[in-house]
Amino acid sequence: MNNIVWHNHKVSKQERTALKQHKPAVLWFTGLSGSGKSTVAGCLEELLHQNGVHTYLLDGDNIRHGLCGDLGFSDKDRVENIRRIGEVTKLFVDAGVMVLTAFISPFRADRQMVRQLQGEGEFIEVFVDAPLEVCEERDPKGLYKKARKGDIPNFTGIDSEYEAPEEPEITVKTAEHGVEACAEQLFDYLKSNGYLPAAS
Repeated sequence: MNNIVWHNHKVSKQERTALKQHKPAVLWFTGLSGSGKSTVAGCLEELLHQNGVHTYLLDGDNIRHGLCGDLGFSDKDRVENIRRIGEVTKLFVDAGVMVLTAFISPFRADRQMVRQLQGEGEFIEVFVDAPLEVCEERDPKGLYKKARKGDIPNFTGIDSEYEAPEEPEITVKTAEHGVEACAEQLFDYLKSNGYLPAAS
């Protein structure tokens, strides 16, 4: 590492942000498998895009096709998965983008690690709160059934712990509200907290 030096670009983060006319941030969606993270994040991204916000959605499954394709699902690999994603989100925020991430990210320490990579107010923890029994009923990929049969070891919520956020910036309850309502709740949060232009 002694021969590696950070290269400063001629276009600054502030200049990129000014061009986009909205604040960059990470909306970090965390919750059990089947809680609705990807669905709500996708709906919110569409809403933000319609309002002129520059976005990118990082989804857990998509990331494991490429950047994290060499990782498994042990606790050690889960930590490394989130570390890599955290570094990617830092680059997106530096580019002035509103980046949305949909990852179970079961450990509080890992989510805190990503928070510390970002500037003040640039990490928004979104707890997608749905009871385990609801997530099992949904089971969109059939993963809970496989985990209950022992076909998938280290499955979060079954034989691997999920540490729910203690003080998330915002919580959406997908067992009580529809996808669009949850996305609107998040959009209103961003608007009322000054992340979006007044005209949005």
